[in-house]
Amino acid sequence: MPGPAAADGPHGIDNLRAGAHAAGPAGPAEPADFESRLDRRGVQFLPRPDVPEPPEVSALSWMVTDLADGKVLAAKDAHRPLPPASTLKTLFALTVLPKFSQGAVHTVSLEDLAGIESGSSLAGLKEDMPYQVADLWHGVFLSSGSDAVHTLASMNGGWRKTIDDMQETARRLGARDTRVESADGFDTPGQVSSAYDLSLFGQAGLTDPDFAHFASTKRAELPQDGGPDAFTLQNTNRLLVGSRGVRPYDGLIGVKNGYTTHAGNTLIAAARRDGRTLLVTLMNPRSGGRNAVYEETRDLLDWGFEAAPRAAAVGVLPTVEPVERTGETQPVAHRPRPVPLHKAGVAAQPDGARLTRNWWFLSAAGAVGIIAVAGLGTVLWRRRRTVRASPGGGSESA
Repeated sequence: MPGPAAADGPHGIDNLRAGAHAAGPAGPAEPADFESRLDRRGVQFLPRPDVPEPPEVSALSWMVTDLADGKVLAAKDAHRPLPPASTLKTLFALTVLPKFSQGAVHTVSLEDLAGIESGSSLAGLKEDMPYQVADLWHGVFLSSGSDAVHTLASMNGGWRKTIDDMQETARRLGARDTRVESADGFDTPGQVSSAYDLSLFGQAGLTDPDFAHFASTKRAELPQDGGPDAFTLQNTNRLLVGSRGVRPYDGLIGVKNGYTTHAGNTLIAAARRDGRTLLVTLMNPRSGGRNAVYEETRDLLDWGFEAAPRAAAVGVLPTVEPVERTGETQPVAHRPRPVPLHKAGVAAQPDGARLTRNWWFLSAAGAVGIIAVAGLGTVLWRRRRTVRASPGGGSESA
């Protein structure tokens, strides 16, 4: 894949991203004939006397980017096609997240949950149960739940359409190494991405308030409105929350981790310190350590914050277009009161299904109706079941 074209003019790398906002000391100007080195094999880094060399890590592919201006500070085999595991859910989120209001309500059906691969991680959604769209995204980002991905894909028009939509989003962003065969990142023949493309997805995601919110959320109740079946989801990104022997990284703001047998461990991680935001993408460390993907990412982030003010660029990410929203959506932090959302062609549920949430709208004469619906709801509640595994089960995003 050709690297970004060099910009003419005396400022070199600065001209590559017209209008970019620098959030810290600017690096030295590059020559006008600057050319990306990201197509080259092996570690790419331009030595300078006052810049330390990047640490040696075992990952097959990685990239360190300063998001202030898109400068790639160092990389290894940035365009090498590799299975992405659940880091591909960042592309899924970029594609589907803008389409639905976070306060909208969707009742999960058995059809929504059909086709989940055995061994997939699950958020623990239950059929016949209403969830806000924000609940579903908590399931995607925190638990890497394939049940949440399948439900949102169903709302988007189906599994195949969502895959096609994701491929179009990748094309629009310039992610030429990515081939989507499964919307949730599950190991599927022919499905690949690259450290470069995943960095594009991470960069684009952080420009969207909802994406950034979910990517940085450490814990959330599912459903967030509570209830007898509510439980707490904890983000499986150990570098964010600090778990299983990994210390949380100071300043980390997300983004997404992943794991499958074929892909190994993968991680897109962004951190902010002193007004500078760095993005590290790391794919399939080979050291054998159970926390290698997190510790190697930590090392690259530490190096990046030290090197960024003076490091020369080996490439640059293109400027991100603003996220286009297709409906009346708002950032999750400012979402409106929940409203019903139903798939096309499915009749709306009767208002009585939510009477216990809206009791204050009813007159005293409706109290008998409440009791009757509550009794029916108890019977239905006992029939609800979790698909395939308990909350957070599976190994896909461990």
